[in-house]
Amino acid sequence: QVQLVVSGGGLVQPGGSLGLTCAASGTIFTIYTMGWYRQAPGKQRELVATITSGANTNYAESVKGRFTISGDTAKTTVTLQMNSLKPEDTAVYYCYSYALRAIIPRGPYNYWGQGTQVTVSS
Repeated sequence: QVQLVVSGGGLVQPGGSLGLTCAASGTIFTIYTMGWYRQAPGKQRELVATITSGANTNYAESVKGRFTISGDTAKTTVTLQMNSLKPEDTAVYYCYSYALRAIIPRGPYNYWGQGTQVTVSS
């Protein structure tokens, strides 16, 4: 089995910072992409940031310059550092992985972690 375990989230004031961490475990052979998506009330789920096995990153326009995604060498653990948070960042955040399993059939497959609530409010 493959699972994505998320830590972090919570309540923070506007302008504050918060960090989210996602750890992938289980029958993983190769991780191609790790990242974060979010879904706010009344909105569709959207990409926040991703990082590939080659350490290439991609960010939503709304978070560029404020959020930073990083990971270890194997990208089994990724962190989303969120700075200068705005009320518009309030959403449920989901960890995402696109990876090959260590067992057959290998995939690759899409994996989703449990959502964590991030609330930006004074």
